[in-house]
Amino acid sequence: MRRQRNVKIVATLGPASDTKEMLTALHVAGADVFRLNMSHGSHEEIRARHAMIRAAEEETGSTIGILADLQGPKLRVGAFANDSEELVPGANFRLDLDEALGDASRVCLPHPEIFEVLEEGASLLVNDGKIRLKVKSFGKDYADCEVVIGGTISNRKGVNVPDVILPLAALSDKDRADLEFVCELGVDWLALSFVQRPEDVEEARVLAKGRASLLSKIEKPSAVERFDDILKVSDGIMVARGDLGVELPVSAVPPIQKRLVRKCRAVGKPVIVATQMLESMIESPMPTRAEVSDVATAIYEGADAVMLSAESAAGSYPIEAVTTMDNVAIEVEGDPTYTQIIEASRTQAHSGIADAMVAAAREIAETTDVKAICCFTHSGTTALLTARERPRVPIIALTPLKGTARRLALSWGCNCVITEELDRFKLAVISAARAARDEGFATEKDFVVVTAGVPFNVPGSTNILRVAPCDERLIVSSDPE
Repeated sequence: MRRQRNVKIVATLGPASDTKEMLTALHVAGADVFRLNMSHGSHEEIRARHAMIRAAEEETGSTIGILADLQGPKLRVGAFANDSEELVPGANFRLDLDEALGDASRVCLPHPEIFEVLEEGASLLVNDGKIRLKVKSFGKDYADCEVVIGGTISNRKGVNVPDVILPLAALSDKDRADLEFVCELGVDWLALSFVQRPEDVEEARVLAKGRASLLSKIEKPSAVERFDDILKVSDGIMVARGDLGVELPVSAVPPIQKRLVRKCRAVGKPVIVATQMLESMIESPMPTRAEVSDVATAIYEGADAVMLSAESAAGSYPIEAVTTMDNVAIEVEGDPTYTQIIEASRTQAHSGIADAMVAAAREIAETTDVKAICCFTHSGTTALLTARERPRVPIIALTPLKGTARRLALSWGCNCVITEELDRFKLAVISAARAARDEGFATEKDFVVVTAGVPFNVPGSTNILRVAPCDERLIVSSDPE
């Protein structure tokens, strides 16, 4: 299913999109990748959603990626005798390990690892940052705090600790069980929550055993500080602006988003911009102008994908939300300013033969009347390098591996075509010309750029480029080999 845009759309599944008919409609409307939120739903429910995605893929003849988003450790306060209390600014409030029901002066925080690393003056944020506490004194089993920003605190609200690195693994016992389940099920991407350092990603990679690509969610200040190291060991990145906006000043999030997207583009790794993109469409068929501008900004920055969360999972207008994103993307990418911004922000990274080949393919496409860049790829590396260049013409990623095609469904501009195994470049050129015609990118009178690695089936070995006609007879007559 050919899209009229390069940026991809990720849609989260949930109660509002829990039928094959709705899921298929979301894909037709523009969803390229579906997100399975492991924080909600049993394994059987996740299995059913996975099966529906694959059925929709078969029915539409498309390539659909599946992203399983692991929950990560959840830090929460305990329960209150009255279910909730009102905290007043300037008041004292204690967090401790005592499991007794809380009141207006204290509540249990059943996470001793937090008390181990607290510092005087550190902030504790409760209920998505609506309540802010400042640590005045602490011990191994308590923290006496001053209420800086008050409000209603109730049973089992979440706690964020932005000022320290917590001695917690990014993967809880639940996450490890979920990881094994979805890898056996057959997902294409794993999103890792609570990433603080590169070691968190490396632990997940050992457990995944190559069965899925790893996408690190950047949602903590410590992850921003160590982003370069985290990016090196990750296959992709999600800019999770919701938690970032809780643990950091909201004014810091836009420049962080822009910086992270640039860094991901520079190394050719997919980056998703996520959280509250069309939040009002949970209840309204129309987005706000500010939300449309937010989506557009991520696209102008060159993000690989933009994501819907509750809008498609639990909202009243999931199809309208996907359609809105699709329309915004088409409008933005049709703007001449978009091309200027993308090309002005392109990073030159010609460090090897493969880098030089994809850069040459892009330059040829921009200076001649070539209709598409066709790249043959087993691991997906050639397609990712080509996408890094953000060429003006479509990218056709040809691969014999369905898993590679599904992973590339997340990558900017990649139109994936499953092809047979090839062992000669001439056959690759013929296959590329055929795919360009069959997918509607070119006619027999047009030309395409074809890149591949010879010998075939060696990851990252792109070393040959040809400008080829889309008429197979001309290919055969010009190359008798």
